[in-house]
Amino acid sequence: MKKRNLILTAALFAMTASLAACGGQKPATTQPAAATAAETKGGDQKEEPKEDQKPEETAAASAEKTRYEKILESGVLKVGTEGTYKPFTYHDDNNELCGYDVEAARAIGEKMGVKTEFSEITWEGLLTSLDTGTVDLVLNQVGVTDERKAKYDFSAPYLYSYIALITKTDNNDITDWDSANGKKTSLNVSSNYALIAEKYNMDITASDTFSKDIELLLAGRTDCVINNTIAFNDFLTQKPDTPIKIAAVLEQADTVAVPITQGNDDLVEAVNKAVAELKADGTLTELSNKYLGKDFSKELTLEDRKSTR
Repeated sequence: MKKRNLILTAALFAMTASLAACGGQKPATTQPAAATAAETKGGDQKEEPKEDQKPEETAAASAEKTRYEKILESGVLKVGTEGTYKPFTYHDDNNELCGYDVEAARAIGEKMGVKTEFSEITWEGLLTSLDTGTVDLVLNQVGVTDERKAKYDFSAPYLYSYIALITKTDNNDITDWDSANGKKTSLNVSSNYALIAEKYNMDITASDTFSKDIELLLAGRTDCVINNTIAFNDFLTQKPDTPIKIAAVLEQADTVAVPITQGNDDLVEAVNKAVAELKADGTLTELSNKYLGKDFSKELTLEDRKSTR
């Protein structure tokens, strides 16, 4: 009996151990490859954005304002000019900055609905001030040349001047551009007049102002001066007894416009709109007559050109 009981006990023990072993083995499951840390914690949380992903910075970058938008926002148009080039940009007897270009700049600012502030900069530094963002525009009798057009955009012309070859009254050797070939002259070496002097193989002396050019001419240190008919007329208005004359004038007008850093199409459009309105309402004509004695805001006929003193 005891033996039978022992056998039954042993059998029950074996069955119990077998069941325990089977109950401890769970079927293997495959964890999804795309499972995230959040999912293994049993939550439905979305993955946190990485530190280098900053939506606010991306939005700010895409919403960066253009130069024109910044001008409107600040209410100030920054303009570079020399302040030493009469009658375009100079100081009057009350030391107030004035001149054709200065007042044209103020009028452009008014058309834009902003205030114009000037920075007086030497000619050599004017275009550089555009590059560095010191100023928004330059109004200083900047002629439109192919070299400048490669680097800057230009507005529509706001003045048409004519380049003149100037000599002493008693000079009968220089009568046209060809006869000035190889002669001595003085001018600003970074101006577009230098290109003409180089074309005619002239011996150039560096100078900063038109009055200095005339001084060197009268002293006999140079043979001729290259500048525009407007500057010539103004000089004789101030000093009518000066013994100088115009020997020749280039037929093609030297267009004067506003240089603007490339990539600012909305600013170019705004300046063009302002210039067009100033021509249409007669403002530029009035300013030209006031400072230049003639309407140079539009291209002159050949007859008008020849009649220019």
